[in-house]
Amino acid sequence: MWIQSCAGVGYLFGSISPVIKSTMGYDQKKLSYLGVAKNLGDCIGFISGQLCQFLPFWGILAIGALQNFVGYGLLWVIVTNKLTIMPFWVMFMAIFVGTNGETYYNTATLVSCVQNFTESRGPVAGILKGFAGLSGAILSQIYHMFNFANQSSLILMIALAPPATVLSLMFFIRSVDGSHQIRPSDGLSFSFVYGICILLAAYITGFLLLDDLTILSQRLIVLSAVILMLLLIFLFAIPITLEFCPKSRVPIEASLLPKMGESYDESVLYENQCSGSEHENLAVVEEVTVRGEDFTVLEALGKANFWIMFVSLVLGSGSGITVIDNMGQICQSLELSDTRIFVSLISVSNFLGRVGGGYFSELIVRKYVYPRPVALAIVQLMMVIGLLYYAMEWPAAIYVLTLLNGLGYGAHWGIAPAAVSELFGLKNFGLLYNFIILAMPLGSFIFSSGLASSLYDYYAQRQVGLSNHASLDSMFRMNIRDDTPLTCMGS
Repeated sequence: MWIQSCAGVGYLFGSISPVIKSTMGYDQKKLSYLGVAKNLGDCIGFISGQLCQFLPFWGILAIGALQNFVGYGLLWVIVTNKLTIMPFWVMFMAIFVGTNGETYYNTATLVSCVQNFTESRGPVAGILKGFAGLSGAILSQIYHMFNFANQSSLILMIALAPPATVLSLMFFIRSVDGSHQIRPSDGLSFSFVYGICILLAAYITGFLLLDDLTILSQRLIVLSAVILMLLLIFLFAIPITLEFCPKSRVPIEASLLPKMGESYDESVLYENQCSGSEHENLAVVEEVTVRGEDFTVLEALGKANFWIMFVSLVLGSGSGITVIDNMGQICQSLELSDTRIFVSLISVSNFLGRVGGGYFSELIVRKYVYPRPVALAIVQLMMVIGLLYYAMEWPAAIYVLTLLNGLGYGAHWGIAPAAVSELFGLKNFGLLYNFIILAMPLGSFIFSSGLASSLYDYYAQRQVGLSNHASLDSMFRMNIRDDTPLTCMGS
């Protein structure tokens, strides 16, 4: 959880994009391409997925820390003009390489914890992905504590803070013997973590609202950041309790295979429904028992339910990440000067969506016996409501959009990993997970680069009188000739 608390550096792109745009003189189209680079880096994790099958988890984390440092370090050097103006493709590659370090963080932590907690994969995936979503607010709060005069200093902090944290903790990430066992204290431990999650979200949200309504002194800002870090350190109470409480350490063997009576009932069911020999019936039962544990990547790609989930994630996460990446420009269009508040709010709601999505999907599966992807449909409906509310320009539309979009987008990544592991097993979970998250950059390219940026630049040009006679048919092939970055005003 500590590693994931600084792993989602890509969520700070909305905070650093304005300084990149103004310093480099980019238009919205080029900025959206940098957003695609960030999304590609965040999602192309085939190498980390393959490496986790034969490298120790600390080795994977070390590679991710190196990429994080090199990519964002180069970006900071370019933005601060310590190098001559570099070509656009260098900026693209710097953001891609730096953000790609996240895939190594996510793969190492998620695969190790899903292997260690196979009976609670939904809550585990939701909590880990939730802390990754909250990392934007955590890093933003720490950055605000130092009160840097130059906004480009945030890029330097992204290059240094996450790698330092990961390198100091990477040897603690490993598969634990007896990973198919549960403890009597597991329920209480998860409840404690959920409590800390809710407390963190409430604390950060309350502070951000207070910062938005009043002018806080620097001393109070520093105190709030210290309290935030203490709340994160308080999570260490769980392993301490498990280590020194003997009753918590007694494992209970998890029921991973059906009991004898359950197997008999299944065989009877198949005998009543299927005709054939006894050998054929037993073969069917055996196939059901091992299904989900033996899928290779190619076998999974041949399944219709895999592609249905993938397309659903393209549409849902693509629209969500478009709002997240362009939050800085949305705030500028509404004449809101402090984008940090809304970037942090969307990070908090993203966190709650991931944690709540894992818990909500587990509830649907265990209590109501519905398939886990049903939860995806519900959260996507919630995102539709938020987007329509903003489009109608109803009261407090920016707050409603931030909340519902963050919750819905975050819930996707609390639900999808658990669904993939249930449908296609844990054997190749690292590779399958890193394949399915490619839906996010694909959706970002379609909605952000292909649609939103074109509409943004078109209406920005109309507002400044550069193309009053331009038609909708030509807006996708317009070139910006003015060196001044355009800003579209209004929602």
